[in-house]
Parts: sequence; C-alpha cells; structure tokens
Amino acid sequence: MPGLYGGYAMTREASGTSWQPDSTPMQGIHDIEGEWMTMVHGFADAIYDEQGGARGASQTFSTSMLMLMARRELDGGAIGLRLMLSAEPVMGASGYPLLLQTGETADGRVPLIDRQHPHNLLMEAAVTYSRDLAPGSSVFLYAGPVGEPALGPTTFMHRLSGMDNPEAPITHHWLDSTHISDGVVTAGYVWRQFKLDASAFNGREPDQHRYDTALRPPDSYAARLTWNPAAAWSTQVSTGRLARPEQLEPGVAVHRTTASVSYNAHWPGEWWQTTLAFGHDAPTQGTASNGWLLESALKLTASQTLFGRAERVAKDELFLPGTPLAGETFTVEKLSLGYIYDFLERQALAVGIGALASTYSYPATLNSAYGYRPSSFMLFVRARL
Repeated sequence: MPGLYGGYAMTREASGTSWQPDSTPMQGIHDIEGEWMTMVHGFADAIYDEQGGARGASQTFSTSMLMLMARRELDGGAIGLRLMLSAEPVMGASGYPLLLQTGETADGRVPLIDRQHPHNLLMEAAVTYSRDLAPGSSVFLYAGPVGEPALGPTTFMHRLSGMDNPEAPITHHWLDSTHISDGVVTAGYVWRQFKLDASAFNGREPDQHRYDTALRPPDSYAARLTWNPAAAWSTQVSTGRLARPEQLEPGVAVHRTTASVSYNAHWPGEWWQTTLAFGHDAPTQGTASNGWLLESALKLTASQTLFGRAERVAKDELFLPGTPLAGETFTVEKLSLGYIYDFLERQALAVGIGALASTYSYPATLNSAYGYRPSSFMLFVRARL
C-alpha cells in the first residue's frame, strides 16, 4: 500500500502525519475495494491493574483502538481517509490507576493525579490529499475535525517500540498529548527522506466528556522536521505553541519542543525497535520542565515479545492545589518491563496474554505520600489486528 503523503511505502507512515522507520512491519487487514485500497488496524486489551504504594489502587478495565484507513490513486496524487475510534470512555472519566501520571480532569474541577485519563470515542477523523511534484517529491494536506498535529514523535499506542505496553507513558504530556486535537490542518512537503510539516489546531486537550467532540477554532501551531536516513531509522524535531491546553489552567499556554529517534533492527526472522524521545514544556506561568523516554520492544519469536520503558520527567502536579507540596517540582523516574505471548493467531488476528511490572524512583520528600520505592503490575489479555 503506497503512502498517503508521498511516493513511498506506507510502512513509513504512522499516527497523524508522523513517520517511523521504513522497515517497520505493517500490521492490520489490507484489501482493495474497487479503486480504493483499505486498511483496518486495532487492538483491545482487558487489563487487571495493581498500582502499589500509599497512593496506589487496583482496577480492572479495557483499553482499545480501531483505525480505518483508505487511499485512492488520483492523476498525479492521492486522496486518503482516516478514522480512529476507542471504546475507552466505557471505563469512566477518571480512567485507570497509574502512579505518577498527571494531566486532564474527570469532572472539570479536580485534576487527575496518579491516574491515566481514557481516550475519546472519536480519536481521529481526517481527510488527506497529496500531489506528486517529481520522483521522491510531493506536497500534502491533512485536515479534520479531530486529528493529530505535526508535534512530537509517533503517538505511543502507534509506536512499534511501545504498542505492546498496556499503559501510557508518564511523559505523555511532554511528548504526544496533542494526538487528539480539534480542528487540525496540516500542510507538508516531502523530499526523498525528508519531510517538513506544519499545523494549525486547537490546543485545548480533551475534557471529561469523552463521548463528545468539541469543534473549537484553531489557536495553536506546530512545525516538525523528520528525516529517515535509512530504512531502519527515523528522526524528528518539532516545536509548537499550545494555547490553554489544560482545562483547569485556562490562562496558561505551553511552548513544547520535542526530539526523537527510532531504530528498527532486524532480529532473526523478526524485529527489535527502540525509541529515544525528549520533550520540553515551557508554560507561560510556572517552571519549564523536561521529560525523557527510552522504550524498546523485541519480537523474540512469532508469538513472543519482550518490551520495556524507562522514563525521567519533572512533575509539578502531583499534589492538589492548596496542599503543602502543591506546585513543587519533583524529578521522578519509572522503569517498566513486560512480556506477551500470543497463544492464538488466525490470519491477521493475534490474541495474547501478558504481564508488566514497574518500579519507581523519586526524591525522599515523596516517600510520605507514595511510600519507599513502590512497585506495580498489570496482567492483560490482548487481541490485535
């Protein structure tokens, strides 16, 4: 299946208009319906979550994503359709327990702390158009009421290095939290292994009404330069201004800068992909902070995958306003390791069972709130196309 944005294989394309290594294996169901080439890709995880320590909690829930894509060749170009849905609103607006996670709200009044918010029912609805200028050169347009602007690396649930991990990164709001944005318009230029794209979009992150889509006018912007120097590599740098991203801080804008590199190594018969990413958030009020992520997934055999993620990030939202440590910045670290075994494979469908364990490191000041070096785990069953 050719790419939506240029004359290269679709294996280069990932979430929104982002790129990944060309050698990334392509998943999903592919078909041809008349003049349209189509793809269906998705997953559903049933998870038991046990977060340890004094602020931990347990919960059983499900995360999911269904992505539909279609491409039609035109004279000198192509048109594309992208739709992505999730059933995560079923778990409730407060999401699931995740130690040291911050961002967004479940009720419009109190911020979520030590919990990961669910994703919206409608995660993406976009139309694309590309026009070939010369061999290896094209321009493209991506637009929709909900989509992903040109900011950050490929979203965590679409990165091959991270998609087997059932939990969200605690660096999510430093790297790829704009992956569900309202009113996105992106224009880009592709030249051989380079891509330059820029977006206008609404910077407000989704609110607690996860079944709704709020059509807001563009008030934010971003630009990204991507370079795939070889089939195994993809690198990007991006920057943008998010106007009022947090619902509970309507007067605060954030200038975000990210950089990342992904490498997809050939493993005997399989693959091994690793991503290193950096994000810098500079709010108009408060202290600037950095987030680092290193994650990797190794496909040992056709049915076995090892995965891991290490993160280091400065957090200033771990305590509610009005409490003694509210607003203070703490540099926290997290290490997660996991394994999944696909015990059933039927054509494009794989069903597996897996486990994930996490440990943490943070300043001693947080011991009274979190305990000393708590540990957490998840047990899950996953179905994936």
